Amino acid sequence: MTTLGDRVCAAFAPEGVLSVAEAHFLQREGQKQMALAVAKTIEQGGVLVVEAGTGVGKTFAYLVPAILSGERVLLSTATKTLQDQLFGRDLPRLMRALGVPFRLALLKGRSSYLCLHRLELARQDAGITSGMFLKTLAQVESWSTRTSSGDLAEIPDMDERSPVIPLVTSTRENCLGSQCPKFKTCHVNMARRAALAADVVVVNHHLFFADFAVRESGLAELLPTVRVVIFDEAHQINLIGVQFLAIQLSTGQLLDFKQDMLAAGWSLARGLVDWQGLAKSVENSIQEFRLVFPYGRQESTRLRWSESAPEGLENAPWQNSLSALSRALVQCASTLWTLSEIAPDFVRLHERAEELARRIVLFSGHCDPAAVRWIDVGAQVRLVQSPLDIAEAVQTRLLKQNEDPPSRRAWVFTSATLGSEKGLRWFTEPCGLTDATVLRVESPFDYAAQSSLYVPSQLARPSEPEHGKQVAALAAKAARRLGGRTLLLTTTLRALRVIGDALLAEFADSQIDIWVQGDLPKRILMERFRNPLRDGSILVASASFWEGVDIPGDALQLVIIDKLPFPPPSDPLVEARSRRMEREGRSAFRDYLIPEAAVALKQGAGRLIRRESDRGILVICDTRLLTMSYGRRLLAVLPAMRRLQTEEEFHVAVDELTRISTKDPRQI
Repeated sequence: MTTLGDRVCAAFAPEGVLSVAEAHFLQREGQKQMALAVAKTIEQGGVLVVEAGTGVGKTFAYLVPAILSGERVLLSTATKTLQDQLFGRDLPRLMRALGVPFRLALLKGRSSYLCLHRLELARQDAGITSGMFLKTLAQVESWSTRTSSGDLAEIPDMDERSPVIPLVTSTRENCLGSQCPKFKTCHVNMARRAALAADVVVVNHHLFFADFAVRESGLAELLPTVRVVIFDEAHQINLIGVQFLAIQLSTGQLLDFKQDMLAAGWSLARGLVDWQGLAKSVENSIQEFRLVFPYGRQESTRLRWSESAPEGLENAPWQNSLSALSRALVQCASTLWTLSEIAPDFVRLHERAEELARRIVLFSGHCDPAAVRWIDVGAQVRLVQSPLDIAEAVQTRLLKQNEDPPSRRAWVFTSATLGSEKGLRWFTEPCGLTDATVLRVESPFDYAAQSSLYVPSQLARPSEPEHGKQVAALAAKAARRLGGRTLLLTTTLRALRVIGDALLAEFADSQIDIWVQGDLPKRILMERFRNPLRDGSILVASASFWEGVDIPGDALQLVIIDKLPFPPPSDPLVEARSRRMEREGRSAFRDYLIPEAAVALKQGAGRLIRRESDRGILVICDTRLLTMSYGRRLLAVLPAMRRLQTEEEFHVAVDELTRISTKDPRQI
């Protein structure tokens, strides 16, 4: 009798089904090694953590054994884009190639689906007068009559930042559930029903951990029936998990509640309650709350909060402002309860008022010793109480390690970057996976032949004010010679603005386009960069562009990183994690800050070489790599690129980069 491992080996063999079905199939030993490890985990149960370098082909390495196993499978990805790629391209290709039929479903969060009830309310909202707003709303209405999925991603050119989206989608707070008049035709519920009937379900980490935190998105019913769970781009799950396990209260939530209450009151119970007065009481309490914060704080800032009141605030005014908010919400809850039989909208609003009041009570007391608190002050005020990591939650609530009898479920966590040392402790420790089987599969790329690394020694230190302009000057000189094809990654939004402004001024009269993160949605920026409108493009970006950006070929041949991506030491989570390490007798800098920087550096460097035929140069504009003792440790995590020692060598290497397209055919 053949094992799953035997069937996997046959599929990846030189004359196997994949080579026949895929014209550009390349056999990779690392891909087969990973696929066999996944197959073994599926057969035996347990937890597998795999770091698979760029080019290994990890997607097919976990999909092939999962499909051949015949088990029900849940796939979780980091982004909706990767989710759509798996659902729309990779899984259908494998179904045809392997000849294994299965039912496939895609499940996203509420904000991805049109809410028919809220669309109807938006139509009736007399407060919507903007011509552009009404035009977008009309576009959504027209599409709503044709769509079967209700997925807003189907609407061409729909800006994910559009202010229309919150009005035509639901949230956990405002969804009416089974009491909704549109419940039978609800797109969210239809997607959930399809997922419950499917053999392979594709979700994203945000949805997974939203359900993990509140058990309400449909996965609570689905997960017990699934024996194989796979997390791709798993390096993000601690960050995302912490966000969803945190308790939050914001002025934005309070204002949304006030607006929804006012809209429902005027539409469904006009004249029964002084809705304007009730809403005004909430609004006034929010204004009083905001006045607690000094007027000088116009820029976004983050306040530590270790005592009864946050730093810089007096306790009495702080507690009084929370009490005023609580009284306004209790008044709303009481009024809404009297109208609960009129419409389900008032039942849900009553529940929201009570939940917001409960959070105020929680933030009025002391913080859980195992958590950390802070306040973000900016366009809105946001109170946060967060666990330091997801380790305990994963062990007790996800893996259920104390279960009797032990579960035979198979868990696979994989990414191109999961740590900077053999045991991948950067990932396994905060995720509660220290007992997992760990596998590292190296990239098949010949980095020494395909790429070069340059660390300019002549630049100012990153802490010096002229550093940003010097980085911009270096990028401008190289990009002119190269004809654009440059991605410049910054570690802060301040550096993004300084460098972006300098390059916009430098290339004002040039045929090279300068794109700066924030000017356009990420999807459009990527499209403009891949397909330049003129002679070439430079993209200056931060944050999310350090990972998940795949630009093979000669569209990108120069990646510049402004400085080493150490986590900000003033971040409350960073501070709390550092203090915990010091209490444990460990060095926070050596065991936490350096590994964090190393992983981020690997992610940024990974944007350069995406295919076997790519060629490019990585520039890291931070002299600490050369002068500080930890520089050698950070250099060691990078691929074995050819080192460029001087500025002259760098310019020669730039000139050597070919303008001939190096794009590879699509490969497995």
